[in-house]
Amino acid sequence: MITTVANTIRGLAADMVEKANSGHPGMPLGTADIAAVLYAEALKHDPTNPAWPDRDRFVLSAGHGSALLYSLLHLTGYPLPMEELKRFRQLNSKTAGHPEYWEVPGIETTTGPLGQGIANAVGMALAERMLAARFNRPGHEIIDHYTYVIAGDGCLMEGVSAEACSLAGDLKLGKLIVFYDDNAITIEGSTDLAFKEDVAKRFEAYGWQVLRIDGHDPAQIRKAIAEAKTDLDRPSLIVAKTEIGHGSPLANNANVHGAPLGKENLAALKKNLGLPDEEFYIPAEVQKFFQEKQGAWAKNREDWERRFEAWAAAHPDLKADWDRIMQQKLPADLESVLPKYEVGTSFATREIGGKVLNALAEKLPELVGGSADLAPSTKTYINGAGDVSGDDYSGKNLRFGVREHGMGAILNGMVLHGGFRVYGSTFFVFSDYMRPTIRLAALMKQPVIYVFTHDSFYVGEDGPTHQPVEHAEALRVIPGLHTIRPADANETAWAWLLALQRTDGPTALLLTRQGVPTLSGTSLDGFKRGGYVISEPEGGADLVLIATGSEVSLALDAAEKLAAQGKKARVVSMPCREVFMAQDQDYINSVLGTDLPRVVIEAGVSSGWYQLTGPSGLVISLDRFGASAPAGDLKKLFGFTPDAVVERIKTYFGW
Repeated sequence: MITTVANTIRGLAADMVEKANSGHPGMPLGTADIAAVLYAEALKHDPTNPAWPDRDRFVLSAGHGSALLYSLLHLTGYPLPMEELKRFRQLNSKTAGHPEYWEVPGIETTTGPLGQGIANAVGMALAERMLAARFNRPGHEIIDHYTYVIAGDGCLMEGVSAEACSLAGDLKLGKLIVFYDDNAITIEGSTDLAFKEDVAKRFEAYGWQVLRIDGHDPAQIRKAIAEAKTDLDRPSLIVAKTEIGHGSPLANNANVHGAPLGKENLAALKKNLGLPDEEFYIPAEVQKFFQEKQGAWAKNREDWERRFEAWAAAHPDLKADWDRIMQQKLPADLESVLPKYEVGTSFATREIGGKVLNALAEKLPELVGGSADLAPSTKTYINGAGDVSGDDYSGKNLRFGVREHGMGAILNGMVLHGGFRVYGSTFFVFSDYMRPTIRLAALMKQPVIYVFTHDSFYVGEDGPTHQPVEHAEALRVIPGLHTIRPADANETAWAWLLALQRTDGPTALLLTRQGVPTLSGTSLDGFKRGGYVISEPEGGADLVLIATGSEVSLALDAAEKLAAQGKKARVVSMPCREVFMAQDQDYINSVLGTDLPRVVIEAGVSSGWYQLTGPSGLVISLDRFGASAPAGDLKKLFGFTPDAVVERIKTYFGW
């Protein structure tokens, strides 16, 4: 029966690509046997309850083979009707060219950018172990599931997979099972063109168990899964030798990778598979087979629900935590734990960020995270909470090592799994290494928190390689990402609060290395709206000074000097431009005015700020790379002193 199921998958996938006249048939044809065994026999899931917390997760890392996943979801009873298979890659269909998270229940993560899926899966497997450590009790093991992956040659070429899989071995994630679709073909031709390494030896060096099978032999696939499950101290890589385009005349040919088979080759495929020359054909015995599976799948879930009820009765305190965390609710009194800072004090906002994080972590058992080997500098270590390791998953601090890209992808996987609020930190300039994962978090609307410190040229002596200039703007253009650059200690506390209150997308906190003064006039209500008036002169203003982060205090100092010269300035703190621009026009006008000259001050590139200043406004910015020197010298060099700002304004407006 498994072979019949696999061939049915092949027929459906090939028909989807052919009807769309676009897509990737080769991978589904090659991995159908693996997928059939997984979904029919190995995977613990219930298509009638796709969000069941203790389900096994399946990630199609090679997301270009999406027709494989859609065929599986349809056959096994997920809410994906045949009409959607026939609308593959079409406008407003649920069957996009690459799998989109929760477009259809059963899609665990958005994949397509190669390497991201397997790295997400590492995060899911880690979350499973950490959640088990927190909630399982003797006789009540409510978390016990596996994460399965199908990854291709391209996934394993990508650096993000190397970063994440190396850490997976170190963390002993034995419930992670990866099928490597070893078909030796890429779009350009043989993998030998650019990929000759021994993948098995690489993963053995990572600390993985490595198994080798014929990927078209169901018996070997079953045996490999069973063997992988016997080693809970090592993740498993099952090297499955497969034939891309299996069953078609184009098998083992790069031409089958990313283009429809064509009518003649499609007809030949179906003939070779024993399928009728009929579009989207599903044999009656396959339909019956999966209908009969429904009962067993539902029984597994119902058995778990009974065990969960027994656990809840025995541990009501844990049950209360579980309900709150799984519903992504925060304690009602969370704001009360935020530290408050007096005007006139001075702190680096990274330092305050660390204090706020530690205060919040005491109230939030679900808050976990770490840094890319920079916690002493980014101040993101949760004191007294312990480290997560392969021998103890109960801690809250994750040691990602120097793996920014892997860190971002693992964080995505953890939050997708559920049960945690996660953060990751590094120097802001290294956010470049994480950008693909930040983009995917935004695309999937996942509330990952990024703590980026050393946020401007004030990094100083480390020089232009470590001084972010274009980075804030680079993040602000990502749809759905909130980029918050707080002005002082109190705004930093509020930034953490808003990041945690948000459940529909990621947030980046941009924090200073250098000390900044605690300001008067700050407002939580205004902060929540992305921008607000922090200082208003008596008798009306002659211009508006808009600033972010460390430049807010600079704007206030410049306003004082302007006042002494007869020009009154309103000062606006703009911690999050994206949130501010989403406010109603009346509020925006109340902050910026409608007829006042506008000046923006930020120690970064100017490009995005002209939407606030208009063509007649002034942006005092840094449209060049930095330099290596003490921060005080750079401040003078780049014109970020009160006197220099005032002179720029007077010259620009002819005052």
